[in-house]
Amino acid sequence: MTLTTIDPRPALVVIDLQKGIVSALTGSPLAATAVEQATRLAASFRRHDLPVVLVNVTGRASGRTDAGRSGSDGSRPAGWADLIDELDVQPADHLITKRRRSAFHDTGLDTLLRDLGVTQTVLAGISTSAGVESTARSASDHGYHVVMATDAMCDPDPESHRHSIERVFPKLGETATTAEIIDMVEATR
Repeated sequence: MTLTTIDPRPALVVIDLQKGIVSALTGSPLAATAVEQATRLAASFRRHDLPVVLVNVTGRASGRTDAGRSGSDGSRPAGWADLIDELDVQPADHLITKRRRSAFHDTGLDTLLRDLGVTQTVLAGISTSAGVESTARSASDHGYHVVMATDAMCDPDPESHRHSIERVFPKLGETATTAEIIDMVEATR
């Protein structure tokens, strides 16, 4: 599906573009493109006084998984959860810290968006198959019109990225490129 419309009050939700995660993907052309495109989206939303929500993650689910924990004790280096400089955080931006995959789980994001009159979420960030996909599922479950900016996201696993974009996202909302979203935002303002 392609983008059909931009609601009167959309919000951009940028997921996990933080120093510790982005630095782990240094050298990935897909990561560099995702950062560049998410930054363009944020600038466009700010220019039109539309909400920009920047999400970072500081924890993870405590349950056991087959993927394991790679021997990590869970501690992170200083600055790991800090948002990347390229996002150019502005005073009007809304900051959400999550401890699980979805930006909606125990964070107050839904209340924030409803208080702002938001009916549509535009999603960008890392990782496509984890934080972005989980947030897209939750946004859909909460009744938002969901748009995934497919060139403003990436995943450490290219196959997982492709699967989310081609198989999962079309069932949760609409997909579009950053340029398509910005063009539609510009045309409706």
